[in-house]
Amino acid sequence: MRRYILLLVAALSVSALRATQVKPDADTWPDGTAIDAWFRDTTAVDIPSLGKQYVLTDYGIHAGDSVCTAAIQALIDRIAGEGGGVLVIPAGTFITGELHFRQGVHLHLQKGAVLLGSDDIADYPIGKTRIEGETCTYFGALINADSLNGFTITGEGTIDGNGLRYYRAFWLRRQWNPQCTNKDEQRPRLIYLSNCCHVRIEGVRLQNAAFWTTHIYHSHHVRLQHLTIYSPAEPQDSKGPSTDAIDLDAVSDILVRRCYMEVNDDAIAMKGGKGPWADNPARSEGNGPNTNVLIQDCVFGFCHGCLTLGSESVFNHNILMRRIQVNKAARVLWLKMRPDTPQRYEYVTVEHITGEADFFLYIHPWTQFYDLKDRTDIPKSYADHITLQHCTMSVSHPFDVVEQTDQYELTNFIYNDLNLTSHHTSHIP
Repeated sequence: MRRYILLLVAALSVSALRATQVKPDADTWPDGTAIDAWFRDTTAVDIPSLGKQYVLTDYGIHAGDSVCTAAIQALIDRIAGEGGGVLVIPAGTFITGELHFRQGVHLHLQKGAVLLGSDDIADYPIGKTRIEGETCTYFGALINADSLNGFTITGEGTIDGNGLRYYRAFWLRRQWNPQCTNKDEQRPRLIYLSNCCHVRIEGVRLQNAAFWTTHIYHSHHVRLQHLTIYSPAEPQDSKGPSTDAIDLDAVSDILVRRCYMEVNDDAIAMKGGKGPWADNPARSEGNGPNTNVLIQDCVFGFCHGCLTLGSESVFNHNILMRRIQVNKAARVLWLKMRPDTPQRYEYVTVEHITGEADFFLYIHPWTQFYDLKDRTDIPKSYADHITLQHCTMSVSHPFDVVEQTDQYELTNFIYNDLNLTSHHTSHIP
């Protein structure tokens, strides 16, 4: 492995800036295989075609201060029993705890509608779920969909996790115990999809999640379009801890398109499993790869990482992020190399990125809550065929790469047409 220093200080002309944007995108994945036509179908969900619309207020459920979980869940179950249709949230604020959608039941939020999560964790019963790279018992999300085909969430309204009380409790607990984990301060995710296919989430605003915002597990063919995803990054006692915008966990064929993401953690994080035997099906339940993920035409506000692989991730293949505007994110591409987990990150391309960030490429060992359990050796990890190209950015540090060959190998890193304005020395592989 060669190590050398690259110092980028030159300012760019307008013509040079434009030149980085005119090259056409190849219609192939990073490994050279064709991108399926499914990714080019970006038509909006046709709400009338989904069946009868069931408006909450037509069924005695009204906006106000009462938590109406039971009434909304009963209506969801009724819609399923009557052959399916659309649960419509009209203008107003409706407070609820954990909801479970059924096959054939869709969610639509009209303009001015707010589905507000209860800030009492007792309104989110515990059960078997997937969280932080493990299958375990934990609290449900505000919106839950399991084993559904064709589920949709649409509209101009808002799903609000009402996270402030959870945020303050978490930071207070951290003061008392700096080693407390995300799961120690019990809090629900905003949306959790598991074992689903052909899901579409479009148009809505997702904000103030108490924990992860959108968690997609063991699902395929999921489109997320025209979303606004937000959680606060300040002040200190009220910023949203671990409020990742989109967590992809053992999934395939995912499209994230024309979304705005500004959160106090990673914008898009690749999950999939953790632990010293995470790649061994006999010893790790529910782990899996992430394959064929396309992220394009999005805008990122502040986040810890625009695209982060890890920290709970086993295998990622064909991850393509392109045509992205970055507004003062901490990192553009972040590879978290976890020493207690065997990881392989391969065929990842980041291209046509503009804007500002602290770091363009960031690769470090990730040792938070390190635990080799009964394994005596450190499992080897790999990052291979990582391409960064056609990018024009202002960055504090273009590259911050820690090489640790006893833990991981970095091979076939390709840099092409990178115009990174910085005044700091960087180490690159």
